[in-house]
Amino acid sequence: MARLVLTPAERAAVTEAVTRAERATDGEIVTVVSERSDAYHDVALHYALLATLAVPAAAALWPASLAPGNGWGWGWGWGWGESRATALALLLVAQAATFLLTRLLLAWMPLRLALTPRATRRRRVRRRALLYFRLAAERRTAGREAVLLYLSADEHAAEIVADRAVHAAVPPERWGAAMAALVDSVRAGQAGAGMVAAVGVIGAILAEQLPKSASDVNELPDRVIEL
Repeated sequence: MARLVLTPAERAAVTEAVTRAERATDGEIVTVVSERSDAYHDVALHYALLATLAVPAAAALWPASLAPGNGWGWGWGWGWGESRATALALLLVAQAATFLLTRLLLAWMPLRLALTPRATRRRRVRRRALLYFRLAAERRTAGREAVLLYLSADEHAAEIVADRAVHAAVPPERWGAAMAALVDSVRAGQAGAGMVAAVGVIGAILAEQLPKSASDVNELPDRVIEL
């Protein structure tokens, strides 16, 4: 079961921040928080394969290490000519052991995340944010005025995805302050405060570009979604 990123008090604070922000705009803000955006199993597999291939590469660079008495456990009565098949078998065993050991080490998620390239993490976070936007916000408002704020805690990364009307009115770079406030707070261990600050910035931008109209209704829930 995934751990919760926000405490009950932080959850309530984010919900209140959304409600407050939407009082001044026709826009709708959807907040989504997850522990992480991907399991990165493929990254662990790639490292395990790389480590496995390094075993025969090392044997090719230092072939003397395969000779009897040089650390491969010879001394069982075999001569070198008789032990070539055994050396190959042990090389395969070493490869299998290396693969399994690497996979075991990378089962520890903090290490797996640390070894995952930053660009890969960013792509996975963006992809997950777009998925949640399509599920929770896209085309769910009459004026296409929804904004999704997504936080992926373990990657210390966030994304803002806007529906058509908001995207047309607000240049992407204007979301920079909201992103910075959120990510800085998450790195400081204050995810709730970061979400509240980011929602406040998003609300101010929406109020400026899409001010509240008399016909506006609340079309999407204000509560934070934790996945």
